[in-house]
Amino acid sequence: QVQFVESGGGLVQPGGSLRLSCAASGLTMDDYAISWFRQAPGKEREGVSCASASDSSTYYADSVKGRFTISRDKFVNTVFLQMNSLKPEDTAVYYCAANLMRRRCSGPPIKYEYDYWGQGTQVTVSS
Repeated sequence: QVQFVESGGGLVQPGGSLRLSCAASGLTMDDYAISWFRQAPGKEREGVSCASASDSSTYYADSVKGRFTISRDKFVNTVFLQMNSLKPEDTAVYYCAANLMRRRCSGPPIKYEYDYWGQGTQVTVSS
């Protein structure tokens, strides 16, 4: 049984920060490419960040580069997304996901390549 549980979302003002967490059971997250996706109302789900196994070859979408940081804590089997300088356009449901066929992130994560997903956590950036 594989399960991801995202947490840490909420309401924040523009310029604020949030830290999302994705805790996994049933697989070792450090062995796979783990990505964060987001989906805003009426829009396609998009990959925003990816962490390769062993915290190498990270990827960030241009829209979040310099503001978001993906990281792992292998000892508690958790992946994080630190989000700083948040903008209203960051408002979305954020999901973490694992690609069992990939260990390294060489470019944008593609949603249909990912095998296991969390339930999502809502991030709302508004004044």
